[in-house]
Amino acid sequence: MSLTGRGHRARDLGIVIGEHEPGEHNAITDVPGVRVGHCTVLREPAIRTGVTAIVPGDVGPHAPLPAGMFAGNGHGKLIGATQLAELGLIEAPVVLTATLSAFRAADAVVSWMLARPDCADVRTFNPVVGECNDGYLSDIRARPLGEAQVLAAIDGAAPGPVPEGCVGAGTGTGALGFKAGVGTASRVLDLADGPVTLGALVQANFGGTLRLLGSTVTPASLGLAEPAAPDVGSCMVVLATDAPLDARRLTRLARRAVFALGRVGASYSHGSGDYGIAFSVRTDGPPLPDTTLSPLFEATLDVVEEAVLNSLFTATTMTGVDGRTLHAIPLSRLMKLLGRSGPPLQGD
Repeated sequence: MSLTGRGHRARDLGIVIGEHEPGEHNAITDVPGVRVGHCTVLREPAIRTGVTAIVPGDVGPHAPLPAGMFAGNGHGKLIGATQLAELGLIEAPVVLTATLSAFRAADAVVSWMLARPDCADVRTFNPVVGECNDGYLSDIRARPLGEAQVLAAIDGAAPGPVPEGCVGAGTGTGALGFKAGVGTASRVLDLADGPVTLGALVQANFGGTLRLLGSTVTPASLGLAEPAAPDVGSCMVVLATDAPLDARRLTRLARRAVFALGRVGASYSHGSGDYGIAFSVRTDGPPLPDTTLSPLFEATLDVVEEAVLNSLFTATTMTGVDGRTLHAIPLSRLMKLLGRSGPPLQGD
């Protein structure tokens, strides 16, 4: 179960996506060495924001990891994108935050690098910072996030279960007409060279109409008022794996990560910034042949879909700037709409 919100993830409700089994925690941290940290900032009456850091092992300028990226719609501020695409490497934690705080977050990651004893000789560095616009619920112009919050997320990154919902970079975000946030999931696959793990973490903040188990789900269908928000927004998707993949193959995974948002009803609107980033913690041995990648592509679609659902199901209703509210999905009503039974649910 989730560490935050209402404690119900997709699988707790009997909603299982795909055939592959999840890892121990059904989280991106099931990939060896990957840790996740959050810093959540809630200040009355109008600050609802935060930072999330995905920290793979001892990543740094002298220990980069192969990576790829894909921009489904580039109306976003993915700092470090061009060097990531050009060199196919990440050399720092991947940091997610709010749109107008992304630039201060990038500077904070530079401070993280400068403080490392092993980086005394480093003269160039590429922080990777993604963002979503949480300005519907948070006073985004206040820019309350700075170096202290970013370093707290990085330094506090931990293995094991990952807090989801209204936490970190997902504190003020919403998707598909509902309150959303951070969500994660994982899959374990048996490939020719042995088992590999694939994990995803999403910062969900995108428009469209939720599609779930063949049904269309809107706020109105669950007895809720439609939010007074335009059908725009973004989603950052971060994939991690221990499969041996190079930058080109990881870019192919990142592309599928953005495709997966279509499964849950993403509108990919003009104003969306939909990005996929994929990295591997495996740096030895030849990459898997392209002809063996289809199971990983399928697992990518499944794991991102489930991560988005987890971001929605674990979120809680939130009111923020100017009294605007995003309602969490009332889970008991959702299960009734879907014609499914499930565990006793509270918090609707």
